[in-house]
Amino acid sequence: MVTRFHMHCIRIALWIGIAFLSPLIHAAEKPNVLFIIVDDLTANALSCYKSGTAITPSIDRLAAQGTRYSRAYCQFPVCGPSRASLLSGYYPHGSGTMGYVSGRKEIGPNRSTWPQHFAKHGYHTARVSKIFHMGVPGEIESGSDGADDPDSWHERFNSQGPEWKAPGDSELLENNRDGTKGVKGGNTLELVKADGDDLVHSDGQTALKACELLKKFKADSTKPFFLAVGFVRPHVPFVAPRSYYDAYPWDKVTLPEKVEGDWNDIPIAGINYKTSKNLDLDEDREKKAIAAYYASVAFMDAQVGKVLDALAEEGLDQNTIVVFTSDHGFHLGEHLFWMKVSLMEESARVPLIIKVPGKQPATCYCFAELVDLYPTLCELCGLPVPPMIQGKSLAKTLDDPTHFVRDAAFCVNGMNSAFLLRTDRWAYIRHGRNGENGKQLYDMESDPGQYHNLAQSPESASLLRELDEQLDARLQEIEASDIRRENRQ
Repeated sequence: MVTRFHMHCIRIALWIGIAFLSPLIHAAEKPNVLFIIVDDLTANALSCYKSGTAITPSIDRLAAQGTRYSRAYCQFPVCGPSRASLLSGYYPHGSGTMGYVSGRKEIGPNRSTWPQHFAKHGYHTARVSKIFHMGVPGEIESGSDGADDPDSWHERFNSQGPEWKAPGDSELLENNRDGTKGVKGGNTLELVKADGDDLVHSDGQTALKACELLKKFKADSTKPFFLAVGFVRPHVPFVAPRSYYDAYPWDKVTLPEKVEGDWNDIPIAGINYKTSKNLDLDEDREKKAIAAYYASVAFMDAQVGKVLDALAEEGLDQNTIVVFTSDHGFHLGEHLFWMKVSLMEESARVPLIIKVPGKQPATCYCFAELVDLYPTLCELCGLPVPPMIQGKSLAKTLDDPTHFVRDAAFCVNGMNSAFLLRTDRWAYIRHGRNGENGKQLYDMESDPGQYHNLAQSPESASLLRELDEQLDARLQEIEASDIRRENRQ
């Protein structure tokens, strides 16, 4: 016979059971997030973006399983401000320039970064290596936090590595006509064919720690996780175990097309800060730099593969959204340009892959900006989108890759006060607020390599007026909602 006392005990037992299981139920409802960001990666170095010599099976596999965005752009082609922008949700240009900082200084103490917002809504947040800005190689050598934002993470790990001091064969490529082997360190074109295995280096240690964390998160599934994993290659110096160089003999490298008089129609402000001319690179050293870059990419890709394999082995891939991107692109001798900072396609465009469990793989031709990641992941994970952030959610494109969220992408080089408006057909670069330092206009249908600047053509006058109006409207929109202006009032 069931008495009232028995019923009361049953109710208490059910209440205790529900209370005990509710965190597990909550964790099951919310997808995990694995955010992978790499340093200085041009989309053209991935075989899923451009057929060629790249060996990137791990990233290609992810692209085959997720949505690959073919027209994604950073908002500032320099590490620090780009990362601060995408992690804070605000454009780096407005009433000021966001420099080599975490972004906290600009957004103030009352606004949440992307991972901090997830932490406030029940996620366990962790980072491994460079997510906010870290100096490479200096702060990787020292193992320091760089410009990290401690309020964003429950736990964080740095991955110390020898960088250009790694044992092996090294060669300084720039400004080294006498062939000396001494290394300079810093932001220089330098290669190191390193002795030893992957774990000698920062990225190898980053992959190992990320795999360890995934195992830990699987064992303790009371909270969904937001795991940010940062790989520093292919940022210079081009350091990778010797075996990764074997697939890229430098003397077999094909250099980018060189057009006679290529710089004649580029404004002085549009000539990149590092070129084959000021670096004193002959063709042999150009080839060595490209081969070393691709070897570094192959090394990074192998580490990404380890993390993706661990995610699957732990059975977490069925409830984890994976995002892969880079903070900006990288020139590899196009127009004789090297590295980043330029607003031309190789520097401003980035790879972007988003894999959501249950969604069909696709290629999306919608314009996407890195600042869009914050609201996109909020929507995908069922979290409120902070009202002040400036990106737009790409979530609908994951169900319908033909859906367009934007009709153009915006990027700024705050160092030189230059602006890029990339529309469906045109790439328009304006140097100076009103173009006082020159303009560049390229027809991306007939001239995807950007060799013919049409800005001075009389036939382009009407088009330039239209693009100026679009760019001015975009600047006004960005600056009107600039949180830093509010913070100073």
